Amino acid sequence: MTHRFSAGRTTLLAGAVGSLILASSAVFAQQPPGLSPLDKSNPKASKQDGNLKPHATPSLATPAEKIPIDKLKLPAGFKAEIWSHGHPGGRTMVMGPKGTVFMGSRIIGRVYAITDKNGKREVKIIAQGLTQPNGLAIGKDGALYVLAINRVLRYDNIEDKLDNPGDPVELTKEFNLPPEIHHNWKYADFGPDGKLYIQVGANCNICEINPGVHGQIRRYNADGSGMEIVARGVRNTVGFDWHPVTKELWFTDNGRDWAGDAGPEDELNRVAKGQEGANYGFPYCHANGIPDPDVKRPSPCAGVVMPAALTGPHSAGMGIKFYTGEMFPKAYQNVAFIARRGSWNKADKYGYDVVLARTSDGKAKIEPFLTGLLDQKKNEFYGRPTYLLQMKDGSMLVSDEQNGAIYRISYSGKK
Repeated sequence: MTHRFSAGRTTLLAGAVGSLILASSAVFAQQPPGLSPLDKSNPKASKQDGNLKPHATPSLATPAEKIPIDKLKLPAGFKAEIWSHGHPGGRTMVMGPKGTVFMGSRIIGRVYAITDKNGKREVKIIAQGLTQPNGLAIGKDGALYVLAINRVLRYDNIEDKLDNPGDPVELTKEFNLPPEIHHNWKYADFGPDGKLYIQVGANCNICEINPGVHGQIRRYNADGSGMEIVARGVRNTVGFDWHPVTKELWFTDNGRDWAGDAGPEDELNRVAKGQEGANYGFPYCHANGIPDPDVKRPSPCAGVVMPAALTGPHSAGMGIKFYTGEMFPKAYQNVAFIARRGSWNKADKYGYDVVLARTSDGKAKIEPFLTGLLDQKKNEFYGRPTYLLQMKDGSMLVSDEQNGAIYRISYSGKK
């Protein structure tokens, strides 16, 4: 495997946002881990270990020989292999029409391009210096949309210019995204209707929010016009996909912290036809109807759409993809794969895997699929699955942010 890093074009964040980051960092330093100045949670009342804190993401790539591919466990007939590595902090994945895999990141601020030439992967950096550019989307003309905290950039004809991407088209004003850092790293994708769907997370762990600005999923025309709110009361979804048959939107949602090791559990939600703009509960109602202990109002769960399934306490469900390929057995057709990055706000770690969501009549059943990255006896984790990408041959890629790696999941057993 060959790795080539190109300096690319360094895209710098506007000075005003940079000042906001510094100011925010100074205030966050005075708060308990994971909290913002707006936060209303009460960690002492939760009886949780006050020393819990988010796990650091390595800024350097894990050497190939230390990537824990041997620990991955899959159902019979499935195989895992290292497809690519050497892209530290890589998370979201999208594929261009010519086969280039683009990866977003959060902490490290880079956007990668990975090309496959005769089975050898080559890694390039096409943008860096951005603030949490987790959101990537491919337009119908092959343009790459990159969404940082409050910036939207479009790279036209990007697959023909990987060594010198040039200056992107700036669409920040057109999309008018809020600049707050907390839970505002993006996930984006074009839906079956041709609209660009974008998440805007809550600007706190738990607090009152402006429902017209935060805690929602929006959709836009590709040029940033025509904004609509598709779902409200959404704390932090950084993964969604459309059911291949019903075309309904399904999304993961990360639950609040500091309310107990047991949750409230994270959610898998569905936007049913005719239910666009519905309320999914945050900040007053969580999981299957649990009132928030710190932010209260009368009848907190009235009118709230309950989850299709719960995905575990602090499991950090991220990427979700419905499988439509032909490589896997028919039992996996139209089944959702969900990458769970794993807990930090929980004494006994949970997640660090990929699960299945078998959907029926608007509900879902969660089943294990890829395990082995969590040693429950030692309470240690060895990787953090974050996003998924189905390949043209029907195999599935899984990004591991912790190891800066991508695993390829294939099937060669009996169908």
